Amino acid sequence: MRLRFLGSTSEAGACPSLYETDRGTIVVQGLHVTDAAALADLRHVLDGETAVEVPRELLVDIARKVLS
Repeated sequence: MRLRFLGSTSEAGACPSLYETDRGTIVVQGLHVTDAAALADLRHVLDGETAVEVPRELLVDIARKVLS
């Protein structure tokens, strides 16, 4: 799988960031959610899956770029 950087809200280009894959999917780089109460709210988490946190504005910004 290859990744193409889409954008970030970090000034250094670190996390949180979004990437497009050559498989037509999106990869999210962000802070690992460790709060037990938040993790308890997740549904249907499969083995090998995790939750990461990204700001809403990053998703909105990337959606505007991709859809325009």
